[in-house]
Amino acid sequence: MKRNDELKVFCKNTNEYIDIDGGETLFELYDTIKGRLGLKGEAVCVLVNNKVEDLHYPVFSPKHIEFIDITSNAGYRALTRSLCMVLYKALNDLYPGKRLCIQHSISNGHYCQIKHEVEFLTPEIIAQLKQRMEEIIAADIPFVRRERLTTDVIEMFRKQGLKDKVRLLEGINQLYTIYYKLGDIIDSFYGPLVASTGMLKVFDLVPYERGMLLLGPDRTQLDKVVDWEPQPKLFQAFTDYINFNKIIRLGDVGELNRAIKAGYAPLLINVVEALHNKHFIQIADEITRRYHEGGARVVLIAGPSSSGKTTSSKRLAIQLLTNCIVPKVVELDNYFVNRDRTPRDETGDYDYESLYSLDLEQFNKDVTDLLAGKEVAMPTYNFKKGEREYLGNTLKLEDGDILLMEGIHGLNPELTRQIPNEQKFRVFVSALTTLNIDDHNWIGTYDNRLLRRIIRDHQYRGSNAQQTIQRWASVRRGEDKWIMPFHENADAMFNSSLLFELAAMKNYALPVLQQVPSSAPEYAVATRLIKFLSYFEPLDVKDIPSTSLLREFLGGSSFHY
Repeated sequence: MKRNDELKVFCKNTNEYIDIDGGETLFELYDTIKGRLGLKGEAVCVLVNNKVEDLHYPVFSPKHIEFIDITSNAGYRALTRSLCMVLYKALNDLYPGKRLCIQHSISNGHYCQIKHEVEFLTPEIIAQLKQRMEEIIAADIPFVRRERLTTDVIEMFRKQGLKDKVRLLEGINQLYTIYYKLGDIIDSFYGPLVASTGMLKVFDLVPYERGMLLLGPDRTQLDKVVDWEPQPKLFQAFTDYINFNKIIRLGDVGELNRAIKAGYAPLLINVVEALHNKHFIQIADEITRRYHEGGARVVLIAGPSSSGKTTSSKRLAIQLLTNCIVPKVVELDNYFVNRDRTPRDETGDYDYESLYSLDLEQFNKDVTDLLAGKEVAMPTYNFKKGEREYLGNTLKLEDGDILLMEGIHGLNPELTRQIPNEQKFRVFVSALTTLNIDDHNWIGTYDNRLLRRIIRDHQYRGSNAQQTIQRWASVRRGEDKWIMPFHENADAMFNSSLLFELAAMKNYALPVLQQVPSSAPEYAVATRLIKFLSYFEPLDVKDIPSTSLLREFLGGSSFHY
């Protein structure tokens, strides 16, 4: 057959046009040029016109392509999803009928249980599952992508006993559904998988709490399994909400959609908001108890971007007042060093997320003096000048007063190194999403927070979704360096996620995400989030109270920000 000289793809990795015949898959093309791509590892998926696809994608027209490995977020997601399907097949091979539930990410891995059988996963059975996974991986079985009428896929899932997937697909208006076949099983994911099981050699499956932890490779050392360590406080925060979800019988998106369609949204909102309020009361009561025992004079609230720290601090302050404790707020931003002393990041920009962008010495001196009963001159940071100023503001703690501070470094011992531990009470706030799409597809806490930030930036900061997504990688790096290593230092953890929030955010986020141009690199994340939101039945926000944490992002809050 004569080659069509007009049919070419542009490969970003090699910065060249490549002739193709038409109809071949990108895996076939990859096999011929992989030595020239400059990847750190094997390509696991590919960006086609800035949209993530698997390597079996066939090319019939000119495309812009970029092969990616697991050092990219999209590549690591593809690898993780593929490992999850191998685990599902291993369980199905050894123990047919058992229901695998991949609940959430923690300790650099993904926590898994067998649904409704908490005691099933003994160390011996976990070892059997790991061995069977190794056998499946060694066999190098292809992940076969297929697309069929949704009604047909529903029946296939029904026969396989995947009730959660049946429930989800029955509730959304989707003519065709993509699924993957691995040997004798099928499964669906909201993103591509790798080409075959042979690409998944680096993994581990270990006992963790009352289940098991699925671990992938370290993205900086691709031949090594990622390091992990227990995170008991974070795990308990997840578990408390998962148990709550079970009680109200809303554990996945299919069940949420049914509740919204049945008119239960107002009741759901009231119950979930009451749970938030209950947790604020519990934290305030514990602070009050410690305060009256001679401790807890400084309350530090920390958490990653868009976790709802600001509203959390305001609602906690209200509960403290009801306990006859008066919170006096100290704003950490006012302790920034002058701009000429501000550290810079790896790109040369000012790094305001660094702990050392704060004047630690002055901050500790001021807090120590306040705790000693002294009146202290309080600084104000002039962001236009890049200088700290003193404008005559003072602060003094009276009987019944407590210091309340909110900022990303609150759990870092170095921030308050001169303040005795017994004087501090640390609160970690984050949106720990416990609602799953289905048993094999979890909702990442990063995605939840990113959607919050996209909406907030669009409404209040004049930024579009493309700009927010572009900055997100840098935000994540700062969190991983300055926040996440310290969350186990917390005296209390507050899960700021709301069971209904993604349904509530859908109609706010979609129009903003749809404005990201297909020519932009951020289009890949935007299309993934659009597909993700397509699973949700939208919820009318009119019943969300003005004091809700979600109002910090949607608007309509009774708090001043």
